[in-house]
Amino acid sequence: MKKEFPIYVGNTAIKNLKTKEIKCSFDENLVGIINLAEAKHIESAIEKASKIFQISKKMPTYERAKILKNIATEIENKSNNFSKILALECAKNINFARAEVKRAIQTFTIASEECKRIDGEYFNLDTTQKGKGKFALVKRFPIGPVLGISPFNFPLNLVAHKMAPALAVGNPIIIKPSSLAPISSLLLAEIVVKYVPDGMISILPCAGKDIESAVRDARIKMVSFTGSPPVGWQLKKICGKKKICLELGGNSGLIIDKDCNIEIALEKAIIGSFAYVGQVCIHTQRIYVHKKNYDDFLSKFVEKAKNLKSGHPLDEKGFLNPMITEQEAIRAEEWTNDAVKKGAKILCGGKRNGANFSATILTKTTPKMKVECREVFAPIVTIKEFEDFNDVIKMVNNSDYGLQAGLFSNNMKNIFYAFENLEVGGVVINDTPTFRVDQMPYGGIKNSGFGREGVKYTMQEMTEMKLLVL
Repeated sequence: MKKEFPIYVGNTAIKNLKTKEIKCSFDENLVGIINLAEAKHIESAIEKASKIFQISKKMPTYERAKILKNIATEIENKSNNFSKILALECAKNINFARAEVKRAIQTFTIASEECKRIDGEYFNLDTTQKGKGKFALVKRFPIGPVLGISPFNFPLNLVAHKMAPALAVGNPIIIKPSSLAPISSLLLAEIVVKYVPDGMISILPCAGKDIESAVRDARIKMVSFTGSPPVGWQLKKICGKKKICLELGGNSGLIIDKDCNIEIALEKAIIGSFAYVGQVCIHTQRIYVHKKNYDDFLSKFVEKAKNLKSGHPLDEKGFLNPMITEQEAIRAEEWTNDAVKKGAKILCGGKRNGANFSATILTKTTPKMKVECREVFAPIVTIKEFEDFNDVIKMVNNSDYGLQAGLFSNNMKNIFYAFENLEVGGVVINDTPTFRVDQMPYGGIKNSGFGREGVKYTMQEMTEMKLLVL
């Protein structure tokens, strides 16, 4: 019998509710059973968070830092169990699962350090005549209870990216994890409740529609959402006067310039394109290769993609895993077939078996095809040739999204031109747009989101400045 996981309303674990089975999409084997929160639990979590905030907002820095460090240490001590659960509930290769656990440890560790240096400011006001004899202090104050809504693809570290900054500044936080992969967040809760006052965190698996009451509730002062654009922008409409941070994904572009190391670009592009079968917000989806390197890059890239191994998520020798559900694999197949009907050419892949979808490379696509203009969130990549660098920047910008872009180049003129002109939240040089470390500011423009994540920057989002004039 697999373990049954309770919900957490503050530090209280609650079972004997309506339950849901979480299965691995590789073989439909049961991973665990979760309880589902009801309206009364959401209300109780908000009430507890509001009450404890009166205490937590005054919690000394050293206490907050110690709590975060203790959480990081205990995740590390239980990393094997976390990795196995992540691999099974997400059908994520065990190597990628281990990497996510390491990142979660880093996220809490970084938060424990950043909470010691939340920015303040002192400045003179006598730069104008009216300010003569006066100076100012600016201090950041925690905003209050936060609601975090997280997706299935990184169900531990994306929860950490909401929880750790909240705890770092003294905000209570309520997490609504993905219904597809909630177990790792519940394992995290088992750890966190040992170290925080009652009400500082709640983990409430439930349907998306059930959490809307919390989004609208005036006691919630900020919503942090990672997921699809339609849901994110709808949340922004209904959240009222509260702050909101949206990370909504994209269809990231990668440029392979004429004067770069093609072998390094190949190795990194394969990982950026097909790691976790493309179910990554910054998945390398659109690749543009200078005509000097196009034929060489394309032939080697296709060969490498064809040789990627599939396997059970716990198989260390595997790379490709199933998609999160068979429905998602069917969607990927439909989008690919639709592109082919409209003139695209498949160089490899395009095959589905249940929830498995093979690594797929397409050429001759157009910006109107779903595989190019939408977030594909699958192991599908489009490749095009370019000659003029200014033109390829326009090609990457021809998108409703703007999360990150990658550029392989040793031409400094092109590097800075890309930085100035690419319409994205981040430009990554000599790596793919899939690159992310947890301390960097992360987020996009256009349909890719609103606000920034990254521990320090999330802490800024979760605080308000107050001015003192003397």
